[in-house]
Amino acid sequence: MNKMAGWKSCAVTLALCAASVGAHADDLANVHKAGELVVGTEMQFAPFDFLENGQQAGFNKDLFAEIGKELGVKVRFIDLPWPSVLPGLEAHKFDMVGGPLTVTKARADRYAYTLPIADATDALLKRTGDTSLKQASDIAGKTVGAGKSTAQYEQLKVWAATLPKPPEIREYVDFNQAYSDLAAGRIVAVANSVTNIAYVAKQRPDTFAVMQPSFGAKVYYAYCMRKDEDSKTLLAAFDAALVKMNKDGRLAALQKKWLGVAMDTPSTLPAPNY
Repeated sequence: MNKMAGWKSCAVTLALCAASVGAHADDLANVHKAGELVVGTEMQFAPFDFLENGQQAGFNKDLFAEIGKELGVKVRFIDLPWPSVLPGLEAHKFDMVGGPLTVTKARADRYAYTLPIADATDALLKRTGDTSLKQASDIAGKTVGAGKSTAQYEQLKVWAATLPKPPEIREYVDFNQAYSDLAAGRIVAVANSVTNIAYVAKQRPDTFAVMQPSFGAKVYYAYCMRKDEDSKTLLAAFDAALVKMNKDGRLAALQKKWLGVAMDTPSTLPAPNY
């Protein structure tokens, strides 16, 4: 190759690189270009996401419909087993996770959280009429359940280790399986956020009851995105939409509809308690 040809080749390469850089867009720009926000979730997590007559129902469906209006895009959900959701986010299979997730230190180091949308403090669900369980510490030496790869499982494991005789903890792929085992008497309780189990107990009061008080640290639910530069604009736009919904009462209305009560949620993301 002669010298002039070499310079021409370099010029073409630099032009292609410049075009590639110029074509790069962040996540918000990509969402607007596609006309849709793609959300990964697990539809076995009532009252946030669940299936009713084969169709999605719950808090997330309603909240993201409002978010879509604010962003000017449609929202499309992808239903996956929970252990596959966060890996799917990292693999860029969707724009964000709609669990929602408990805000924890380990996750906050790895993912970018939105503003909180509900209380996620842990509590225990038991069978209605089980007089052997009057308070959370009564699960000592018994068998309880929690969701596989969930923050509720991790917090239960830490708290249970402080009991005189730690309980056996069974992990379930989804909480519906845990609730089924609880109803059948194969375990004595299920650990989940008080928000979730209050909904379950309300739906089946003859079968389930919430044990009070809750246990563990005060924590919140939020959604999450990838923790990179490209996600910053999408996160800012999402949070701005949440703030607007909080101010005009739409968030409180959805909390009352699906969670039973309007909840005070922080206007900034609090530091995780564990």
